[in-house]
Amino acid sequence: MLNFTFQNPTHIHFGEGQISVLAKEVPLNARVLLVYGGGSIKKNGVYQQVISALNEHTFFEFSGIEPNPTYDTLMKAQDIIKRENIDYILAVGGGSVVDGAKFIAAAALYEGNGEGNSEGNDPWDILAKQQAVTKALPIGAVLTLPATGSESNGNSVVTRDGNKLPFSSPLVRPLFAVLDPSVTLSLSDRQISNGVVDAFIHTIEQYLTYSVNGKVQDRFSEGLLQTLIEEGPKALLPATKENLEVRANIMWSATMALNGLIGAGVPQDWSTHMIGHELTGAFGIDHARTLSIALPAVMKVRKEQKREKLLQYASRVWQITEGDEDTRIEKAIRLTEEFFQQMQVPTRLSDVNLGSKDIDLLIERLEQHGMTALGEKSDITLAISREILTKAL
Repeated sequence: MLNFTFQNPTHIHFGEGQISVLAKEVPLNARVLLVYGGGSIKKNGVYQQVISALNEHTFFEFSGIEPNPTYDTLMKAQDIIKRENIDYILAVGGGSVVDGAKFIAAAALYEGNGEGNSEGNDPWDILAKQQAVTKALPIGAVLTLPATGSESNGNSVVTRDGNKLPFSSPLVRPLFAVLDPSVTLSLSDRQISNGVVDAFIHTIEQYLTYSVNGKVQDRFSEGLLQTLIEEGPKALLPATKENLEVRANIMWSATMALNGLIGAGVPQDWSTHMIGHELTGAFGIDHARTLSIALPAVMKVRKEQKREKLLQYASRVWQITEGDEDTRIEKAIRLTEEFFQQMQVPTRLSDVNLGSKDIDLLIERLEQHGMTALGEKSDITLAISREILTKAL
């Protein structure tokens, strides 16, 4: 097992009716900016629960954060922050809203890169130049769509002019997160599918690498994968989609998949995500659906490099124990694809009307963003990324 330092200070409130804890979690003297997306929280009752809990607080609202939040939208919040002296951000929504809140919180106190000019004070540098976040407004989160794990980590992704870029800082990790599985009952099938698949592939990125004898991390990961395989399809079936226990297990799995625990002390890949980001940036495809397209191709192209863990994945997650090694690996990849199809997401570029002619643009974007040495050993070159995209056709 590799050396690691692990701490997750996010205070989790899990269960039905927990939105009421906002009354005590958000400081009474805070000037709060409530940020959310397109308004679905006003249809499913979440908004009313939130403002009821904040009835003794001073708060203002900023809405309109998109899936794959954009820089231009997020920067509009800065006017409210300055005008109203906002000192606390409360994100209510899915991963995109929480990601957006993180950038808003960091941009609000960004002092630039020290170059002393207007260009040096552009918060976009946090993403484009990976400038360090040294200060940020405090953040709380009410999660409505389990998927990204953003509610208890310091990661965020923001899009600008087709460029989807990540940043990370412990200073934007939410201080607390409310996870009420009952609020997920109003999600569409597409949102459910995306969330389950996103959580599944977050887990895979930290598991399907090479062994460092991290037995605890491996067993945690395998448990999460099995839970998502078992419970994910149930959330789409009429007979079980209203089952709160199903939703609770999915919600907690998504949080555990990316709160830092299963990735502590083990190598991590993330090549599927980096390739997926370019598919979203260039073609606007849902994040999870880019991952379901890229992952099977990554597994196929990197079969030799991931052989040991692929065999472990086949045996422990899919109970595949018969046949030679290649047969077991191929069956595990096929079952993974079938699971994605069961979750109603694409597994090929052709499923989203893309073809070989589109690969050049994706490779150009990877090169432009410095994604030229991907994977757990930084050995996935642009040529190998091209091979992966070709395999995904």
